[in-house]
Amino acid sequence: MPRHNSGPRGAHQQRPGGERTGRGGDSRLRIIGGRWRGRKLAFTPAEGLRPTTDRVRETLFNWLAPDIRDARCLDLFCGSGALGLEALSRGARHCDFVDTNSGNLQRVVAHLETLEARSMGTCHGGPADRFLEQAAPGWDIVFIDPPFEQGLAAPACRLLDQRKLLRPGARIYLETGAGEASPELPADWHLHREKRAGGVIYRLYFTPGDG
Repeated sequence: MPRHNSGPRGAHQQRPGGERTGRGGDSRLRIIGGRWRGRKLAFTPAEGLRPTTDRVRETLFNWLAPDIRDARCLDLFCGSGALGLEALSRGARHCDFVDTNSGNLQRVVAHLETLEARSMGTCHGGPADRFLEQAAPGWDIVFIDPPFEQGLAAPACRLLDQRKLLRPGARIYLETGAGEASPELPADWHLHREKRAGGVIYRLYFTPGDG
């Protein structure tokens, strides 16, 4: 899915099964499951946006299928918001979207309004670490897909753990570049699934607790 936060992540380009470029230079993301399945939402390509393929999203949400219903989600480094929107489509109760790019967040608000789901999402501008330093706890699922090779994943994970922002048995999705060193994570996070797709490695972790 396209994401952006705190710097470039490679130029936008079409990738198989991912977003398509529409008229006027806009691109489109497609929701691939749930009540909004097949809906296409426009976003404006920007420096640093890096689309993730439909195939990766489909795999991720297959992993999350037992846990998504009524979940409270957090989409850090949200970009176009495709992961959070996909979660809402599949039954999540609410999603917080966080990004430094105000244009990205404006589009997420527009997407929520288009889907008649404005009350299901809250958008937060600014760096992920600043948001987490002030956030209230209680997330069931967190999506962490930061710009590659900028060392942003580990601090976010550390704050989630240190500030006890996750519910017991929470799920954390982490996407990094295949050439990056694995970020240091809390010792009690359990790696549940891991796959590679091209230059991306994506993982799902469980925290201690239920499940």
